[in-house]
Amino acid sequence: PGMAVQVTVLPSPRCLFDEPVQICVAGLLPQQAVTLRASLVDESGELFQAHARYRAESSGELNLSSSPALGGSYSGVEPMGLLWSLQSETPYKRLAKRNVLTPFYVDLEVYEGHGDMNRLLAKCTNERWFIGEGVKRISVREGRLKATLFLPHGPGPFPGLIDLYGSGGGLVEYRASLLASRGFVTLALAYMAFEDLPAMPEVLELDYFEEAVNFLQKQQQVKATGIGVLGLSKGADLALSMATFLPGVKAAVSISGSGFNSFVPLRGDGFTLPPHPFDLGKIKISAESGIADFSDVLDDHRDPSTWNCRIPMERSSAKFFFLSGLDDSNWKSDLYCRDAVQRLQQHGREVEFCSYSGAGHLLEPPYLPLCQASIHKVLGVFVHWGGQWREHAKAQEDAWHRIQAFFWQHL
Repeated sequence: PGMAVQVTVLPSPRCLFDEPVQICVAGLLPQQAVTLRASLVDESGELFQAHARYRAESSGELNLSSSPALGGSYSGVEPMGLLWSLQSETPYKRLAKRNVLTPFYVDLEVYEGHGDMNRLLAKCTNERWFIGEGVKRISVREGRLKATLFLPHGPGPFPGLIDLYGSGGGLVEYRASLLASRGFVTLALAYMAFEDLPAMPEVLELDYFEEAVNFLQKQQQVKATGIGVLGLSKGADLALSMATFLPGVKAAVSISGSGFNSFVPLRGDGFTLPPHPFDLGKIKISAESGIADFSDVLDDHRDPSTWNCRIPMERSSAKFFFLSGLDDSNWKSDLYCRDAVQRLQQHGREVEFCSYSGAGHLLEPPYLPLCQASIHKVLGVFVHWGGQWREHAKAQEDAWHRIQAFFWQHL
């Protein structure tokens, strides 16, 4: 008979995906037991859900920023736990945004008690966008480029970034659109497994990436202080190669990458960087889950016979930032990062480095839930990415702030 129960999202039910929010429940009885559930349906119709059990404070209120969860998908005080612990019904699904012009709708429901979720007390929806007000999305098919350009709101000039994803290929836009929403002109660039780009190219041409740098430098909203590149996995070593061989690139971020060229030869002007030797016969497929473990396919990077695949980053005057997860079960990115950092330091280069315990391979923008394994689009097998839920979520938040700060500082 008191006031009706209400659940609200503050400061606003509508926000960017990388923004933390406060989830509050009011109108409960003192110490009342309730279960909160978050649900999100992705663009393929896959349902992702998380739930957590709570008790109201003596005021009859509940604030996820201060009230601890007593179990469920996570426990303890986790203001954004309902988002980062979202999990699909079907195993091994990765939550990713294909169309950045529409939001993800997260339904938040409050149920009576800690048992069956029979009695719904309140609900609301958090609308989470990947593109900010006034950010422009422009499809680019100029020369050979297959890319999407995101322009922040306003005249600029803004720092310019090129955003590269991994060997799964395709044109991935959601990180670029978020970066543009944060004030960077960002070019999401496809380089394999997209339109007429082969799934497994025999060689990657450096001048394709140079074309992207030149295209970005020509945009009038882009500051003339040089271009930044960030890449994940295979995209990370490409980012390092661009910073090494293309003078326009002044700052590079490597996420779960390596200091050597991986899997596909890179052909430059008068040289070819061969791929680090690997043996796909060393893939281990788990009998029970069918998931492939790639961590042993590469030859030992300490063996001098592999050193002709190293990216000669020490020749570059660009700034470098390496991030890796200690629980990366896709490949030994932390080992490879340390090797690269050590090489740069031996040549007297300043380099930033962050390794996160409990984080996996797919260090994504914050609040995207951990994906421990999913299908590799090019190889067609399920692959282990690794990561522990809570640690990975914390790493993504921290990494996102550091990456932006790094680019603001050096561009």
